[in-house]
Amino acid sequence: MPEIAIRKARLEDVPFIHELIMEAARKSPVIPRSQAEIYETLRDFFVCDEGQGPVGCCALHITWNDLAEVKSLAVREDCQRKGIARALVNACLEEGRAFGFPRIFALTAVTEFFRKMGFAKIEKEELPHKIWGECVRCPKFPNCDEEAVMWKDEG
Repeated sequence: MPEIAIRKARLEDVPFIHELIMEAARKSPVIPRSQAEIYETLRDFFVCDEGQGPVGCCALHITWNDLAEVKSLAVREDCQRKGIARALVNACLEEGRAFGFPRIFALTAVTEFFRKMGFAKIEKEELPHKIWGECVRCPKFPNCDEEAVMWKDEG
């Protein structure tokens, strides 16, 4: 199996990232994001690029001095089940470790995927209220069925 190429997002990736996220938002509870929002948070994003533009993206967003969030995980449908999502989340975790974050969380409908990556299920109430600002844009708001998961740096 060839190595998966993960890199930090660049300006020219924004249209691809936007398309990936909007496609994922149509099919699952991924929060839609405007191109303007992607430009504003571009430094949060990693992409998997197979040479024709990104086929997957994921962001690590700083929430507080001891907490970050893995968000906007999306992989093009024809590229799923190839380890791309895992590689993207690992890139976020590595960056989180480099920054010194002891905790990284995600809100997800695919809890098992994150559990296999070392995240543990937590109660949503354990997260600061600040993170709920985006929820109003979620297609499932206010009937959220996502679960909160947390990764803790044990090293």
